[in-house]
Amino acid sequence: MSRPRPSEVLVILRHSCFAPLAAVTALLIGADGVFAGGRAVGPATQLPTTSNDYFQKGTQPLGAGLPGSFDPTIEAGQCSFCHANYGPTDPTSQVEPYRPWLSSMMGQSARDPLFHAGLVIANQDAAGAGEYCIRCHAPNAFLSGHHVPSDASAFTGTDWEGVSCNFCHRMVDPQFVPGQSPSQDQQILADLATAGFATPEGTNARYTVDPTDTRRGPFSDVPQNIHPGQPQPEIIPSAFHRSAEFCWTCHDVSNPLMNKQPNGSYAVNPMDAQHTSGLQAEMLPIHRTYSEWKNSYYSSIGVQHDGRFGGNHIDNPDFIANNTAGVMKTCQDCHMPDQAGYGCNFEFPPFFSRNDTPQHSFLGSNTWVVNAVRQVDFDGDLLPDFPDSVTGLNDDMVAEAIARNTDMLERASDLELVVLGNNVRARIINKTGHKLPTGFPDGRRAWINVRFLDCNQELVAERGAYDFDTAALTMGDTKVYEKELGIQGVDYAQSVGKPEGPTHHFILANKILKDNRIPPAGHSNIIAQQLQTQPVGATYPNGQNWDDTVFAIPPGTREVVVTVYYQVTSKEFIEHLRDANLTDTKGLVVHDLWVANGRSTPVVLDMGQVPVYRPQDTNQDGSVNVDDLLTVINGWGTCPAFPLPCPGDVTSNGMVNVDDLLAVINAWGGC
Repeated sequence: MSRPRPSEVLVILRHSCFAPLAAVTALLIGADGVFAGGRAVGPATQLPTTSNDYFQKGTQPLGAGLPGSFDPTIEAGQCSFCHANYGPTDPTSQVEPYRPWLSSMMGQSARDPLFHAGLVIANQDAAGAGEYCIRCHAPNAFLSGHHVPSDASAFTGTDWEGVSCNFCHRMVDPQFVPGQSPSQDQQILADLATAGFATPEGTNARYTVDPTDTRRGPFSDVPQNIHPGQPQPEIIPSAFHRSAEFCWTCHDVSNPLMNKQPNGSYAVNPMDAQHTSGLQAEMLPIHRTYSEWKNSYYSSIGVQHDGRFGGNHIDNPDFIANNTAGVMKTCQDCHMPDQAGYGCNFEFPPFFSRNDTPQHSFLGSNTWVVNAVRQVDFDGDLLPDFPDSVTGLNDDMVAEAIARNTDMLERASDLELVVLGNNVRARIINKTGHKLPTGFPDGRRAWINVRFLDCNQELVAERGAYDFDTAALTMGDTKVYEKELGIQGVDYAQSVGKPEGPTHHFILANKILKDNRIPPAGHSNIIAQQLQTQPVGATYPNGQNWDDTVFAIPPGTREVVVTVYYQVTSKEFIEHLRDANLTDTKGLVVHDLWVANGRSTPVVLDMGQVPVYRPQDTNQDGSVNVDDLLTVINGWGTCPAFPLPCPGDVTSNGMVNVDDLLAVINAWGGC
């Protein structure tokens, strides 16, 4: 059953203004809450932003500003002729690039229904904000000039192929490194600089793309170029494709509407203008996965994981020879794990099998959206918008992708439990190269669930309870690891028509309210401040990649079971997409997809249990009996000085006497 929607057509306003936001609001909104020009906004206000506000340097649509022509990206299906349907079928050791990419969130980023529901709200909050989102989710659309209009209604053809083969394999390192960068890059970067588009940083989807249809990749020993085309696409070895800086392009994202102030707060830039400096450190950080990695041992010396991550990395003879087998350093090491096999389906000379063929699975944390892509029906015609016949997806591919992501999540952390008197301490150890969890603050969270059981395995009490039928999480009695954006300041809140406090309106957020996520090994708090990855509402000493939480043990408890859960899409976020949408039914459709796909069923990162013994059970065998009585009798008298044990002192008063004897007798039995 759908809920009512406004019948008016919402007009996207574009307005040039260099006044402060308060003045902009006063000029554009009358006392009746109506924009000059007639747009009714009620309690909410749309920022009058334009394409200029979201401008980022790097390659521009259709290669604008560059000499010569810009070759359009080719469809991924052309790559499947040689890069699909071969090698191992085990999803964890698949080596063919095409199908693992197709069933990943990279392959489906432009079709992602949450992306489209989010576009609606972003565009409601700030005119044309969707242009900015499209840069990462649909780079082919941006390069084709189809990022306008900002609601993705101009998408066609390869625009829907997400972060596609041809796009990635034409990316150019924006920093020319003599002796390392391909020689062709020097002219490409010089042309960008002449046009004023050279990018100072690889962030905010500021990609530099080769204007010609080339094939760039990490290997310099491809024996033969068999790519079709006139002229034939050139194979260009590229160290950039092995580097974490390649991933920086879209895995550090900042809000270009916000400008960092001397006091550390953030204020809205003048409208219809590029960000003052264009530096990500002076924009509000939306997510910082690359910077989290940069501030860790992974980016410097690497971390030995002994095969936990990296696929075939641990068994690679070359890495074994130089003592680097199992050492994880770059994003690709973990998220594109090495496999033994061929790079294409020509499994015969002169081609050869490699020990470090990167699996194009782009392992991540999403366990439901790829399947939702196959079910989404935004146009309401009772047919899927993206049927398998169009996407190439099928049940097996989606199940394999979910299994790979689930497996990675289960490897992401370790759990240690210890009983300390009347408390239990849960220590979660982050084993990833970034925060746990990481990524956009769009409902991603991890939390600790604790169940206290009696001797009959009946529940005594629970902390962090989660209702799998409603997806409601009890948060007040446990620890939830998350990043939370917020709106701060009465005047600002009124100007954007949103309440102060936590918000999912990321384009309007002007403050980080919470970030207690666990940092990676080797982090520095000083560097975290510089990279905008510092914790908020939590404290982590330098280098510490774990967090301790202590829970009081209720009386009657005989066992504590601790489960650490991760959820990629929370109930609160999905309801935001549904309820904040004043334009169409996309939010409602996505909410229903979320329900149909298990409400983003939480994944168990870790689980452990620890027994809790009564003090009268002096030998901790689970039963109070004659053995415990003898312990009291044999220990009669004053307890020895600490730290020597005194097991007979069950009343903990420093003496073993009749009180302890009576306590044992009164507790007699197995429960």
